Parts: sequence; structure tokens; C-alpha cells
Amino acid sequence: MAQVPQTFFDALAVRTWCGLALEALGRSREEIDAINVYPVADGDTGTNLYLTVESALAAVEAVFTGHEVGGGAGAPPLADTVQAMAHGALLGARGNSGTILAQLLRGMAQVLAAAGDGGASSLGETPGETSHSDARGLRLALRHAADSARQAVAHPVEGTVLTVASAAADAATGAEGDCGTVARAAYEGARAALAATPGQLAVLERAGVVDAGGRGLVAVLGALVETFTGERPAAVAVASPVPVASPVNGEHARVPAESLADCLDGAADLEEGGPAFEVIYLLEAEDAAVTRLRERLDALGDSLVVVGGDGLWNVHVHVDDAGAAVEAGVEAGRPYRIRITHFAVGDVHTTGGGRPPRERVQRAVVAVVPGEGLAGLYTEAGATTVLARPGEPPASGELVDAVRRAHALEVVLLPNDADLRHTAAAAAEQARTEGIRVALIPTRSAVQGIAALAVHEPDRRFDEDVVQMTSAAGATRYAEVTVAERQSWTTAGICQAGDVLGLIDGDVAVIGSDVTATAETVIDRMLQAGGEMVTLVLGDEAPDSIAERVEARVREVYLAVDTVVYRGGRQGSLLLIGVE
Repeated sequence: MAQVPQTFFDALAVRTWCGLALEALGRSREEIDAINVYPVADGDTGTNLYLTVESALAAVEAVFTGHEVGGGAGAPPLADTVQAMAHGALLGARGNSGTILAQLLRGMAQVLAAAGDGGASSLGETPGETSHSDARGLRLALRHAADSARQAVAHPVEGTVLTVASAAADAATGAEGDCGTVARAAYEGARAALAATPGQLAVLERAGVVDAGGRGLVAVLGALVETFTGERPAAVAVASPVPVASPVNGEHARVPAESLADCLDGAADLEEGGPAFEVIYLLEAEDAAVTRLRERLDALGDSLVVVGGDGLWNVHVHVDDAGAAVEAGVEAGRPYRIRITHFAVGDVHTTGGGRPPRERVQRAVVAVVPGEGLAGLYTEAGATTVLARPGEPPASGELVDAVRRAHALEVVLLPNDADLRHTAAAAAEQARTEGIRVALIPTRSAVQGIAALAVHEPDRRFDEDVVQMTSAAGATRYAEVTVAERQSWTTAGICQAGDVLGLIDGDVAVIGSDVTATAETVIDRMLQAGGEMVTLVLGDEAPDSIAERVEARVREVYLAVDTVVYRGGRQGSLLLIGVE
């Protein structure tokens, strides 16, 4: 992370801000989760905000990496950086507050990108002369962010993160000075608005807490202050600073922080019934279709937030009919990364008060999988899955979230990708700090994960189970057949765009022109060292006949070798191969 303070809002400042914001949310995540009572008391606002910013930071870091690899001097352009930040937040947005935060960042990016391109004459810059924005640009960005976020919510409610964002923008508008002065004014305005949220929203008043989403935004704005001044603002109180009505007896009294949990339980008891499901998905659709989608979803449920633009949207809604919400997305365009959460499972929802916490299971397996078909296979085997799409690897926060969802005392983590080794290790370390025993098995492919899962026995001692799973994964050689996207040097020679590549244990071993022939050659080479079973995982774009032809060849040439075939869905590769 870059050094602070920064002088202008340039690419380096964006990178610094995102890094500091992630640290700030990391420090306050549990606290924010604990005060989450609106719109649903499901205790995940802090986690959702953290995951959203983590995705934004990952996108920003990718821009810096690409700029360095491309031989660019200095930092990348501001426009590229803020657009990546907004896009990353959009892809990684979680929950109601995370989705709104993504729109806040998108709103800022629209103004700052124009300044960075030198094309925003309203900022008083000559086109093309700079790749940074100043205090005036920051004021405009905060204003546009607050306005666009409010427009993205179907029915804005005061006393929420929207109120806090508007107050920050109002305070920044009247601030004169440099970026640090504007950032501090926005922070102070947000903090004052946050303290007032219990008086604007009855559920907060009954619980004796401030709004969780607003508290998260204050943390993000505090990171902005630190970016430009080098000073970290003081901690913010989460309990209401004014007398509030006790949820127990209705008498007005100052609620101490130590009784926070009791207050939250009481607040949940007082809430009215609400929808049973949270539905979130990314959607590729035209503007006109999204307008119709908003109307359709607004009639189905509440807490509707639709953010994004330029053909890509993030849709969030609470409904009783989750299928209808997804079908509405299908009618509007192409929904994907669909996440449906039943509030009745392990959450306190507005349909009733606090229930006894769900008892943890002894052991669970969490696995990263590259396609919907494999996700179904792993789920049927009892694993909690994290779906990784081509070019969109999961962040460590997503893996930690999956470990928590597994709700187990002991977790075996299967990254199923060599490039996810460090990400998975960071997630495991975080989970361990939360009291969960985690063993990371360094699987490099989903077929190695299948082999490990096949020998998993929850009733066995944890260490013995991990050893057996690790041994099964290590005894499985892995390969994939894919298509080259561009000309490149490989360990098997020079390939051209469109060539079929056969990779064995991560290295290109075969360059061919026919998918089935390349797959047969790869399997021949792998079985030269012996093997008892061949696992084939077919991608959506694999030829229909490939499984039948490969199975026939294995039967004819390798009499003692069995073959099993699975459908992987949109997994990136045409074919995944495992040999045990």
C-alpha cells in the first residue's frame, strides 16, 4: 500500500484509500455485524461491506499490475483506476449495504474518471493535461455518489447509509481547502448524521444502536481522511449517544455497550414480518429492460437496490418467491452469480424474535469450484462451495464467508487452483482467529478436490481425515484442455490463437488443432505412468462426442482403467482431466 498522506486524488490515492478502507472495515467488521438490525437483523453488514471493498481493491491492484507489466511509467491513469474500483465493487457487492456502497463508489468514479481524462471542463482543467483530481473534484464526486446511490434504491429510508452519504456530501460542499480538508468535512458530517440515525429509524432507537451501513460508510470515509492527511480519525461509538426506549420495558434510558446484544434481541422481537429470501445476482441487460425489472421486483418484495450501468448491473431484493425474482432477471437479460439466502436459516429475521443459535456441526469441507455443474456435484457430496468464474477468482473474504457459512468446528479447505494458494492461506488464518480449526489442502485442480472429497470421512479424527484427503489429492495427476487466446511461447513450443492446448500438471504438454485428439494424447501421456481411474469434467463448450470417444479409447487401450464423466458447466476449460 502506498504511503500517506496523498496530495491529489490520483491513482495512487485511490489505491491507498481502498487499502486503508479495507483495513478499517476489517477492524470494525464484527462490531458492525453486531449492530445490524435493519433492514434485516442477519448480522452480516460489516462482512458484506468488507467483501465489497476487498473486491474493489483487488480490481485496483490488477490495474497497477497490468500497468507495470506493460512497461508503463509511474502510476496508471486515474480514469482506469477509479473505473476498476467501481467495477470491482459492483462484481463483489454483497447484501443491501454492500450494493449501495458499490453505487457510491460508482458515482464517485464517474466524476473522477472525467477529471482524470481531462475531459471534465466543469473541473477547470485543460483536456489531457492531468491524471488527477483536486478538492473541487472530490466535492463533486461525493455529491454525485450520494445522489446516484439514493436513486438506485427503490424506496429510500432516512436513518440509513443513504442519510449518512447525503450528509457527507452536504458537509463537503461547504468545505474550502485541499482534498484533506474536504475529506475531513465529509467524515465529520457523516459521523454527525450517523449519531442521529436512531432518532430517524424506530428499529435503531429500540435497539439503542446507530445504523450499521452508515457506520461502515463512516469507516470508509475515515480511511479517505487518513489517505489525504496521514491521520486516522478517532473510533466511532456504535451505541446511541441519546436516551432511547429500552426494548425490554419501554422506559427511556441510556443503553450501555455491554448490553448491546440484549438490545438487539429485543429489537428483533419487535420487528414486523418480512420476506423470507434475499436474492442477489449480476445481470447483463439494457437500460430499458432494467427499468421494467425494477417495477417487477418492486411488486415482489422490498429492500430493492439495483446498481450499475453500461450493460452490467447488480440486483438485490428481499422476496418470498425467490424463483420469481430470478425469472424476472432472465426476462430482463442474463443473470449470473445468483445468490439466494433463506433468512430463516441461522439468522434473526423480522418474522420473529431471536431463536436459539444453530448448533455447529463437527466438520465441513469448503471448496472453490470453477463451474455450476461441479458446484452441484460438490454440494451433493456435502461441501460448501465458492463459485469461481473464469477471470474472476474469489477473494480471501469470500472464502472466509464460506467457512462461516459451513458453521462447523473443523473445516477442510480445498482451493482447487494453484493461483489461489495464498488467498486460501489468508482465509484459513482469518478463520482460525475466529476459533475455527482449519486445514488447508493445497489442491491445484477441481479433479484433485473430487479425489479428496471421495475419501472424506467426517467421523474419522480430524488429522487422519486431512492426511487421507491430502494423500488422495496428491495421488491425482491433473490436466486440462483449453483453447489459446493469443500467440504465446509455451513449454511445448509456440502456439497460435485458436490452437488447442493440453496442459498436464499446469504446464502445456500438447499443442493441437482438434479437441478430442488433443484430449486423447494428454490422457495417453498421463497413463504412461499408470493409473486406475480417469475423471473427465466437461465444460459447456466441449464437443458433444468427446466423452464417448475418450471413454471408448480408455476401454480399448487401458483395460484395467475406469472412466467417470461429470458436467462442469461454464468452467473456463473445455475439459478437466484427472488420473488417479
